Amino acid sequence: MSEIKHNASPASVRPAYDLHKTVVMVGMMGAGKTAVGRALAARLGVPFLDSDAEIESAANMTIPEIFERDGEAFFRAKESQVIGRLLDEQKGILSTGGGAFLSETNRRMISERGVSVWLRADLEVLWNRVRHKDTRPLLRTPDPHATLRALYQARVPLYQQADLVVDSDGETAIEDMVDRVLEKLATRPDVLELK
Repeated sequence: MSEIKHNASPASVRPAYDLHKTVVMVGMMGAGKTAVGRALAARLGVPFLDSDAEIESAANMTIPEIFERDGEAFFRAKESQVIGRLLDEQKGILSTGGGAFLSETNRRMISERGVSVWLRADLEVLWNRVRHKDTRPLLRTPDPHATLRALYQARVPLYQQADLVVDSDGETAIEDMVDRVLEKLATRPDVLELK
C-alpha cells in the first residue's frame, strides 16, 4: 500500500522570525504602506501601527479635517510626536503618511530606532490607486494628477534615503509584496532574524 502524502499549506511551512527593530513603511500615498504593512505584521505576529490612524484617534478628527482646521505645519509637528512615541512603545510594523519621511527629524529618528522600507511605485500606479479617493487632503486641487506628479518629483529624492527599497508595481498580490519585504529585511540581521 502506498503512503499518502499530504501537501503542507504554504502558511504552515513559513519560517518564524524575531523582530529586533520596528519596520517603518514609507512612500507615496497609494504605495500600499498600510495594506502591505498590515499583512507583514500579521505574518510576523507583531503589532501593526499606523501613524495617521493614531493622529486621527488622538485628535478625534480625520487627517483632512486636521489639515483644514490647523494646517499642514501643525499636522507635521503632531506626526513627528506620534512617530517618536510609536517607535519607543513597542516593536512592530509602522505605516506612516506619505509626507512623514520628508522631515529630516523623522528620517533620523526612524533610522536610529527602526528601519525604513520605501515601497517604490511609479507615478501611474499611484495615480490609479488614489484618483477615486477623497481622503487625500493634498490632492484637493483643481488638477490632482499634476499635484501628485509634483509631490512625487519632490519626494522621491528623500524616499531614496530609506534603508531598504521594495518595488510595488501595482499588480503584485499583497502576500507576494510581504515576501519581497521579508527578502530585503533578511539582509538586515540587526532588524530581523530567523528563529
